[in-house]
Amino acid sequence: MIYVAGHRGMVGSAVVRALQAQGYTNIVTRTSSELNLTDQEATETFYKEIQPEYVVVAAAKVGGILANNTYRAQFLYENLQIQNNLIHFAWKYGVKKLLFLGSSCIYPKLAPQPLKEEYLLTGLLEPTNEPYAIAKIAGIKMCEAYRDQYGCNFISAMPTNLYGPNDNYHPENSHVLPAMIRKFHEAKMEGKSEVIIWGDGSPLREFLYADDLADALLYLLLHYNEKEFVNVGCGEDISIMDLALLVKKVTGFTGEIVCDTSKPNGTPRKLMDVSRLFATGWRPKVALEQGIALAYQDFLSREQ
Repeated sequence: MIYVAGHRGMVGSAVVRALQAQGYTNIVTRTSSELNLTDQEATETFYKEIQPEYVVVAAAKVGGILANNTYRAQFLYENLQIQNNLIHFAWKYGVKKLLFLGSSCIYPKLAPQPLKEEYLLTGLLEPTNEPYAIAKIAGIKMCEAYRDQYGCNFISAMPTNLYGPNDNYHPENSHVLPAMIRKFHEAKMEGKSEVIIWGDGSPLREFLYADDLADALLYLLLHYNEKEFVNVGCGEDISIMDLALLVKKVTGFTGEIVCDTSKPNGTPRKLMDVSRLFATGWRPKVALEQGIALAYQDFLSREQ
């Protein structure tokens, strides 16, 4: 019995797809209206009745920079509640293995690149998403503590920037790649001559297709049993300008790309060190251009 918490999100839905593709049929899911994971009593009742053997914690309150910075108390409270309930009752009801999902924002703002797992808690966090990052760090430490005190096989994985089916393409609060897909598509449909991107196009970012992440998570569930959390990424980055050129190509936009250098660049580089994961033998399968084409098809299917 495998419980995927957060199965409607981009990561959770990819995990369910990956499990089904591997022939697993004993998958348990609950929508937020069926089970409020911030509710301690409801979460305990669920564990008591269902008795899952494996748990994937892909449920979280998430958002872009604006949402993270605006709803700071909510992001801290709700994420702590969700993971406290899921992790604690996994121990109480004898779950064999739990996989907790974090985020690359757990690393210090000025950590060296590429980001190694041991850089955690070596410096100050990015202020805008500090509440979310603190919740995720607490989740990692909780898994470690339950392992230390109770011998639980609870592991943690930290994905890089993700994209793919079930992504958020909202014009204001989506991440850079889905935002670009929408922007270039709309510019094409409206016959615009140019698309404006923020900054000078030089910042470097790493992207991993959601189904590749799900494949890595299944791999970790089957083969990884260590206390140390694991970065999950592709180990390569791309400039924002080159990313824009790829999205332009995939969407079929024929105009120009214009850099608005009055807007901030953000962090110059954000790349995961994935040597710990790659040493186990896992590799991603979906190349970036192929993944963007799949994501664009997903976006078009939602626009209908």
